[in-house]
Amino acid sequence: MELGLSTIGQIAITVSQVDQAIAFYRDKLGMKLLFQVPNMGFFDCGGIRLMLTVAETPGETHSSILYFKVADIQQAQREFTARGVTFEREPGLTARLPDHDLWITFFRDPDRNLLALMSEVPRGSAPVTG
Repeated sequence: MELGLSTIGQIAITVSQVDQAIAFYRDKLGMKLLFQVPNMGFFDCGGIRLMLTVAETPGETHSSILYFKVADIQQAQREFTARGVTFEREPGLTARLPDHDLWITFFRDPDRNLLALMSEVPRGSAPVTG
């Protein structure tokens, strides 16, 4: 079966002050805070995660990033690279959560909109490398 993206796992919003933004979304909007790590806060939006974060590159601004869930992030990156997609970096471990590790890699569409692949790897297993 040929790989095709469909399920959005996360949407990110770039904010200037993460703690202030978390307080707004949690306290003012009543959204459920899932977890917080340095410079990031994650909320549940009906099964899709909303991530609040500061820009990774100083001066870069964008309102959202679509994160597509894939089972094997390394294999997905290889397949999309073979199709001509250019990735910003290799997949990297972003967060160690109680029952899984979160791996992410980024790429851009023709208009330079930032997109991402994400893989939630259950604890005790590791993503395939190489």
